[in-house]
Amino acid sequence: MRSVLRSKIHKAIVTEADLNYIGSITIDEDLMEKGGFWSGEKVLVVSNTSGTRLETYVIVGERNSGIICMNGAAAHLIKTGEEIIIMGFELTHEPIKPTIVLVDPNNKFVRFL
Repeated sequence: MRSVLRSKIHKAIVTEADLNYIGSITIDEDLMEKGGFWSGEKVLVVSNTSGTRLETYVIVGERNSGIICMNGAAAHLIKTGEEIIIMGFELTHEPIKPTIVLVDPNNKFVRFL
């Protein structure tokens, strides 16, 4: 089995960075559904702004709020205003076509890539 890209939210903007939270990334529920992400799922987050890469898990954010919040220690590495990519992976025996969600600067769905 191989770990392959299953879903991605591309060009999201971090709206908040909360050091006092236990940990994770909060994602607008609408974007989670479009990308096929689950609450508690491990994700890779990559900053296009700083080059930082980190793993964390997903927390559901308010639907249609545009929220992308780095929580806990991750808020030291990726700050408010940074452009990021959020990726989920799957273990599989065969290639799969990933779901890639493009968002605008307000983290609103634009289209599937």
